Amino acid sequence: MTTLAAPRSNQDICLATLRDTDRDRYLACLLAPQDKRGSLAALYAFNAELARIRDLVHEPLPGEVRMQYWRDLLEGQAHGSSAANPVAAELLATIEHHRLPRQTLIDMIDARIFDLYDDPMETRGTLEGYAGETASALIQLASLVLSPEDARRSADAAGHAGVAQAIAGLLLLMPLHRRRGQLYVPLEILTATGLDRDAFLAGEDRARISAAIEAFAGLGREHLAKARAAGNISPTVFPAFLPVVLAEPVLKRAQALGAEVFDRSFLQPQWRRQMRMALASINRKI
Repeated sequence: MTTLAAPRSNQDICLATLRDTDRDRYLACLLAPQDKRGSLAALYAFNAELARIRDLVHEPLPGEVRMQYWRDLLEGQAHGSSAANPVAAELLATIEHHRLPRQTLIDMIDARIFDLYDDPMETRGTLEGYAGETASALIQLASLVLSPEDARRSADAAGHAGVAQAIAGLLLLMPLHRRRGQLYVPLEILTATGLDRDAFLAGEDRARISAAIEAFAGLGREHLAKARAAGNISPTVFPAFLPVVLAEPVLKRAQALGAEVFDRSFLQPQWRRQMRMALASINRKI
């Protein structure tokens, strides 16, 4: 006799989505308190859905349509039931249960519109704003899920930690972005090193490109230092900061490699990333 498997819950589907699309945040969920995992998985799966839209479309307009779906959902104007999309259903349940600010999630969508186009980042401030509305906002939302009271005290640390994490991620994706003609290194950094957008993407002036990458990674390390100095990360919200502990090795390695980041992967093996996060969950240090 054949035994039918029990249907998976929306939380299980969110975790499975993360396992396939964002393994580091998947592990962060597993290291979080069990009763918070489903809500964290919903937030992280939503973020993963936004992050991969550029990979799924060939033109910006279809990407904007996908972004609009999520915006309509959050604004209560979705067409049809969210039940057909487990990530959407679990996200709405998480928002209601934890009273999360919908506008923060909408701002995250609006910031991600930048990913669909090939416009350059103009300034450090532009980059910090983008990171603040994406990576930093995600840390703060996760902190609200874990402990609304303690989340407020760690807001400054979340802001700086998100910028550091975002820059580390952009450095790892730099070969892909270069092939697409995307540029996340602020133009003011390129100008300071004697480059422009085209010269950086051409990849020929290795010395100046190395200087630009060193400065870009240095900006990430500067924000990581500020996040550490901010303190006030309660043990109850620390699981929201776990993915940030992976940023420093990336930033340091990028500074050492310089222009070589165009040509080689420097992502640490999965087992080393898992060990680093597991140790951080015990030591509670980013």
